Amino acid sequence: MRVALVHPAGSNWVPGQRDITSVANRMAPLGLLSIAAWLERDGHEVAVFDGLGPDAPRETGERVREILGFGPELVGFSATTSGFLDGNDLAVALKAAAPEVRIVFGGVHVSAVGQGLLERFPAIDFLCLGEGEVTMAELAAGREPATIDGLMGRDGERIFANAPRAPLAELDRLPFPAYAALRGFPRRYRLPLFSYVRTPGATMSTSRGCPYQCSYCDRSVFGRSHRVNSAEYIYDHMRHLRVRFGVRHINIYDDLFTLNRRRITALCGLLAARPLGVQFNCAVRVGHADDELLGMLKDAGCLMVSLGIESADPALLERHKAGVELDEVRSTVARIKAKGLRAKGLFMMGLPGETEESIRATSDFAMSLGLDDMNMTKFTPFPGAPIWKDLSEEGEFHEDWRLMNCLHFVFVPRTMASRERMDELYNWHVKRFYSDPAWRRTFRRRLWQHRGSLWYLLRHLPSFLAAKRHFEPGAAGAD
Repeated sequence: MRVALVHPAGSNWVPGQRDITSVANRMAPLGLLSIAAWLERDGHEVAVFDGLGPDAPRETGERVREILGFGPELVGFSATTSGFLDGNDLAVALKAAAPEVRIVFGGVHVSAVGQGLLERFPAIDFLCLGEGEVTMAELAAGREPATIDGLMGRDGERIFANAPRAPLAELDRLPFPAYAALRGFPRRYRLPLFSYVRTPGATMSTSRGCPYQCSYCDRSVFGRSHRVNSAEYIYDHMRHLRVRFGVRHINIYDDLFTLNRRRITALCGLLAARPLGVQFNCAVRVGHADDELLGMLKDAGCLMVSLGIESADPALLERHKAGVELDEVRSTVARIKAKGLRAKGLFMMGLPGETEESIRATSDFAMSLGLDDMNMTKFTPFPGAPIWKDLSEEGEFHEDWRLMNCLHFVFVPRTMASRERMDELYNWHVKRFYSDPAWRRTFRRRLWQHRGSLWYLLRHLPSFLAAKRHFEPGAAGAD
């Protein structure tokens, strides 16, 4: 069967201005690429259309013509909350032009919301709930839809909902993602600027699921079990990226990369014994990053370690990310740096219960850690997250799916004055962090290492200057 897999472009970062998110950080859609690889292994002809890819058409009509030019019999969309409506616009246009094409939607938003999407959006024929590889393969193979686990769909006027799809128990059964299906990979898929030294870069995932239950995290697709690729599989995956595509830096996007100590020990041993000439970044959790492990990561080629911190307010941490203690965060960051690794802090602003005082405390804490980089996410409630059910009691929620991408404050806690004030404080913190003299001294010392990022930034300077101006109002607002 000819199957088209589509990654919708989603919504803009700053409405009314050019979207620079894909310019600054264009990630490969790993979920779609995994499904594409599985389908190709089964003998299907697959094309991947990345709405955020280089030279991707921007207008709906152009994108539809490109998809239909492939001649698909089945079109699958993988959509986040913010990308769902853009995907539906494409689905409506596809159905109008080619009514015989069957359309299936999957992804975290679909798995969380479920049947209501079929009731509201008639262009969609099926929903793929949970992991998509086997479900999509059975649908493409022509199996009767009403018998496929993990599938929900239409049977005339009736909506059927099949049994849930059991998660893949052995992740090593997965073929490597079909990176070659992406136009311009890897050179035109950029990792976050200044987060790497070597180029080109790529992304990969080595596990699924998480046993923790942070209040803001949607586990609708992978659940709370923690399944992992073996060390040998990860090494072969990295070698595949190095040999086939010339990749020299990999960002590993696992929530709990170091949770399974045995496999990390084995992987680091393989990378140290048989170096691939590849550096990598990964994330760790407080409590899973002792000195021996950090030393192994360094010896294996790790450049930067990210640490989920979220807030410096103990009450917010206890409620939203239990098990994280500020003293342990300080210790972990210090030990990361002592091993010669770079430390990146991951924070979140606007959680229920947030106040101006907690925002300032978090900013002060971030400044005190001596971080090499940081990311401050704007809290966005998602339908599958534990906190979702309590939102009406916690503050004002503007449920605009197009804006629910962690780049906009769609939720205002009742303990905060306004969305505008939250934006002021957010912009103040971002400018404060990157204006810090100590941070800038470190950055200048490494500038030659990052000449690839610097050259890229200069080539796209107008876009980045426009983004920088977006943070200017916040500087005075929090003084």
